[in-house]
Amino acid sequence: MQQRAGDDGSRLRVLYSFPHTWGAPGIGSTAYGQVTALARQGHAVTLVTTATQRAVPDGVRVVRTLSAGRLRLPHRALGGVERALAYHDAVTAALLRSRPAFDVVHAWPLGSLRTLTAARTFGVPGFREVPNCHTEHAYTVVARLNAELGLPTPPGHSHTFAAGRLRREEREYAAAARLLVPSEFVAQTFLERGVAQGLLARHRYGFDPERIPLRGPRAPRVGGLRAVFLGRCEPRKGLHVALRAWFASQAAAEGTLTVAGAFVPGYAEALGAQLSAPGVRAVGPVQDVSGLLAESDVLLLPSFEEGSALVTYEAQAAGVVPLVSAAAGAHLEDGVSGLVHAPGDEAALVRHLDLLTTDRARLHALSGAASARRDELTWDAAGRVVTGHYRSALA
Repeated sequence: MQQRAGDDGSRLRVLYSFPHTWGAPGIGSTAYGQVTALARQGHAVTLVTTATQRAVPDGVRVVRTLSAGRLRLPHRALGGVERALAYHDAVTAALLRSRPAFDVVHAWPLGSLRTLTAARTFGVPGFREVPNCHTEHAYTVVARLNAELGLPTPPGHSHTFAAGRLRREEREYAAAARLLVPSEFVAQTFLERGVAQGLLARHRYGFDPERIPLRGPRAPRVGGLRAVFLGRCEPRKGLHVALRAWFASQAAAEGTLTVAGAFVPGYAEALGAQLSAPGVRAVGPVQDVSGLLAESDVLLLPSFEEGSALVTYEAQAAGVVPLVSAAAGAHLEDGVSGLVHAPGDEAALVRHLDLLTTDRARLHALSGAASARRDELTWDAAGRVVTGHYRSALA
């Protein structure tokens, strides 16, 4: 077989399409970590994005689809979000058609169907990022949780059922040569819907060492367990499970639980007095994630569905022990660098809290094992995994 560029470990030419603001909080940070890692590896990256919010690495070519100079064009300038996504996709596909000199295409949801189709036409492997569970699975889980908690389903929310969006995502899944899934839980939601195992490229995310600086070994703490819930406060992240487990455990007697994140409408009211109970403090969104982790022993994230929460990487790098559900997508070894429970298994989370409240030697051992994995949790390490999938597809 004729060897293609990049087969031999050489520099790859990557067309990276992100139809949102690159570097913004959330998935923008994930895209930032991936692109900067690829650039540090020496690959030639063309980044197509609506706008940029952070400095672009040297050597990365940028095409901004919704920016004019330093101004970001609003979606309404193109007729709304849907048209803006379609425009971004069309620009990226046209770039691929006009300059088919890319080895791989790496595209993100809702703005990649034309791009992935063009990649297939030119024989270029098209990778489609899957930052969450299969969309049909996410819709089902969120609808069930809202019904159980008596919360309204907000119109236009990314996890509110939309038949058109689901069809478009499924067409993107089908157009891709590989689906980049960041956890085994995410992969399973695709396998359950008939997607072939061979189409799923299992990779992972990472953390920025500059954002979470290296700290020395943690000395065993005196006093109660210090727990933190860090993320968007919404039912799918399981904050209601974290609170119930906290108050059912021995940790609540002397420990503290910090809830950091913005609440979706109605959720704080549904949680009621638990948020203001002794030992619990809700601090809203925080900028200093590193400082908050430095104050904490354990991270609580009993998610019902998501992709692979970046905070689970940051927590381990800071020596904070993740007590998470399997749906949180944490890249760890259960019982060694964290403790994992099944989604919704409140009793298991209570047992984990009780264990680390009463056995501080175990807490210290888990913390040390988590921070010892720091180098394999970085974006650079994650980038090597993605590059391996690129090369596998080229071969």
